[in-house]
Amino acid sequence: MENQPGIDQPRIRQQLPVFLGFFVMGFVDVVGIATNYAKHDFELKDSIANLLPLTVFIWFALFSVPTGTLMNRIGRRKTVILGLAITAAAMLVPLATYTFNTLLVAFALAGIGNTLLQVALNPLLNNVVLPQRLTSALSAGQLIKAIASFLGPIIAATASSWLGDWKLMFPVFAAITAVNTLWLWSTPIAEQTTATTSSIIRCLKQLKDPFIGKAVLGVICIVGLDVGLNTTLPKFLMARCELPLEKAGLGTSLYFIARTTGSLAGVILLAKVKNIRVYRGTVILGIVALIGLLLSTQLYLILPFIFLTGLAIANVFPVIFAAALQHAPTRQNEVSGLLIMGVSGGAILLPIMGILGDYKGPTAALAFLLVAWGYLAWLGKKL
Repeated sequence: MENQPGIDQPRIRQQLPVFLGFFVMGFVDVVGIATNYAKHDFELKDSIANLLPLTVFIWFALFSVPTGTLMNRIGRRKTVILGLAITAAAMLVPLATYTFNTLLVAFALAGIGNTLLQVALNPLLNNVVLPQRLTSALSAGQLIKAIASFLGPIIAATASSWLGDWKLMFPVFAAITAVNTLWLWSTPIAEQTTATTSSIIRCLKQLKDPFIGKAVLGVICIVGLDVGLNTTLPKFLMARCELPLEKAGLGTSLYFIARTTGSLAGVILLAKVKNIRVYRGTVILGIVALIGLLLSTQLYLILPFIFLTGLAIANVFPVIFAAALQHAPTRQNEVSGLLIMGVSGGAILLPIMGILGDYKGPTAALAFLLVAWGYLAWLGKKL
């Protein structure tokens, strides 16, 4: 017991810059509000403006697995530092010159930097927290990221209304990222060494492990649920409750608040309750909440079910991620790359939902998400 303070204090010094990295990770979500500003500034069509989000998220598919192999060569901490440096550079591009093409370059850099952060930060947590606290720490990281995502549009609106230029949010983001880069650079973290370097092919071969393959598909399902709900909830409220778009959009805000609340609860709950119990309980809650949402016809019933759905989704990803890392302790870098690649794969559910929405309406599109919940429930038997 006498040695405990000596053990814990260095961990805290190492944890703080790592958790700040999750805050920087959330900066990429500013692409949503930036797309709206850019559309106005350059008088763009929706199809052209939507290239901005595409330039961000395409890198998850292209760079996630290579980043896993990069970590084996230079280490997790240096990979995170590289991601932070690229993110800081991305934030400075619109300040140097502001055209649509340079904005595409800025968000391409932001997407590359964010891919490095997503792949490397999660396993880096494993080096600064106790093994039994990993899932709780991953939930804490998602909570911190959600806070940054929430603050981004507020900072943009404040810069626009008070300073007269929404782009002045970028120096704020760049400064925080630079501080994080220097802080982590000056913080030594002991990492597990990898006996052999891995290639991209070797990394992809990890999918032959049945559990890893199931976990990647689980990530695809949970991201598909998240993106599908964000996209479809306003349409559902407009159709079911005859709300105008500006009010229907509040359904997404309520969902986001619920997710943040669920992540906060998960930080506490996952530290005290077995991960599998939390996972199974939240999946059951998600299925019940989505069915209730589909059957409800009154707004006062729909809104609580939206909130419950957000609560249910909040901690599924951390449990799957932690389980996959602990399943393959000697291959964590490669596994992390594969799981984050699944983040981009989550978009494959959206075209199916779009087709259902066009022919059957938003209710049918939301109902399709029960398939994803069903898979996650089955996956719970394998965790």
